[in-house]
Parts: sequence; C-alpha cells; structure tokens
Amino acid sequence: MTDFRQDFFRFAASQRALLFGEFLTKAGRTSPYFFNAGMFSTGAALAELSEFYAKAIRAAGIEFDVLFGSAYKGIPLAAAVAMTLARDGRDVPFCFNRKEAKDHGEGGIIVGAPLRGRVMIIDDVISAGISVRESVSIIRHAQAEPCAVAIALDRMERGNGASSAVQEVEQTYGIPVIAIATLDDLIGFVKSEPRYASHLDAVIAYRDRYGTSSHAN
Repeated sequence: MTDFRQDFFRFAASQRALLFGEFLTKAGRTSPYFFNAGMFSTGAALAELSEFYAKAIRAAGIEFDVLFGSAYKGIPLAAAVAMTLARDGRDVPFCFNRKEAKDHGEGGIIVGAPLRGRVMIIDDVISAGISVRESVSIIRHAQAEPCAVAIALDRMERGNGASSAVQEVEQTYGIPVIAIATLDDLIGFVKSEPRYASHLDAVIAYRDRYGTSSHAN
C-alpha cells in the first residue's frame, strides 16, 4: 500500500469519516467499518481530501480535459480538486450539473466550464451506480467523452450479482474507476495500526463473505 493511501485512512479516521464497529448497510449487511465522506465538512478537511484525490488521479496517469462534479456530493469535490491541481501547476476547467434544468438566465443543467473533450467524473463513492449513469448520459449528450470516475473508496463489495458496483461501472461504460483507496488497502491499514488490530479479523471476514471473487482471499 502506497504511503498516501495509508495517510488517507489515517486522515479519514481523524475526521470520523472512517469508523470501526458494527454498522447496518443499506443492503442489510452488518459491516465492521463505516465510511462517510460527508464528515469531511470543514474547509481544511475538504482541502486535504482534495489532495488525496489529486494524488490518486496523478498516479492513474489518465489524460483528461475537464472535471465534472455529479450533483450533489461531487460538486464541492470537483471544485476542490480543480483548485488543488491549479495550485500544483495544472489549471483544469470544471463543471457540474443541476438536478433540474434552469429555464432562465444561462439555462440548461450545466454550471461552469463547457463539457468538451475527455471528462473525468468526480464523486465520493459508487453504490448503485445511478449517479455515474446520469453523469455519463449528460457528458455524452454534450458530445464529450467520459474517460474515468474518481472516488474516495472502492468498497470492493458485491451488489446483486458477482461484480462490485465499481466493476459494473467499468464493464458497462468501458471507463476505469480511480479510487483513492480500496477495501484491500483498508485491511493493510488496519494491519499496520495496532489501535485497530481488534477489528482486523472482522474486516477480513466481511471481505471474504461479500467481496468480489477476484478480490477475496
């Protein structure tokens, strides 16, 4: 596990965005960990989170022309990542969508830069993939090309079938999903942090039970 992924989990835990215990998921599963990107709710926390997104995006080496923040959680993330990249020497345009089209002023559903060229979608996580589907539709309707999705955490967890939500997005749209970190990275983090050692067996058991076949050990 690269240092920035371990640092990401340490940061997430400090913000209580990452918790360990017993949590009931929307799928009715009892998870030994809980990740909530909504806890990155201060200016300093959002700025630091955007650093991790930028590191993951750079590490992936995917070329893109525009950042697209999917409403609603992706909006501040795309803006923050754009500012971080600009500070590091790459001034990238960004935009986001409205949930309802505006019928006055500039009109339409897109706010910010025009959708053109290769577009990277920014979001917090991928659960059912609904947000990604909407984003891909908007981007393609504008005659632009969705080239990747960047998220904070890949839970590597099966949905209704054999694939995870992330794998389904990659298979359906033919675009890669860039995650700051994955469930496997989380296990590596727990192994390296004595204070979380008591949760290791539960996290591994959860991955082995609900993880995708390509990931489970």
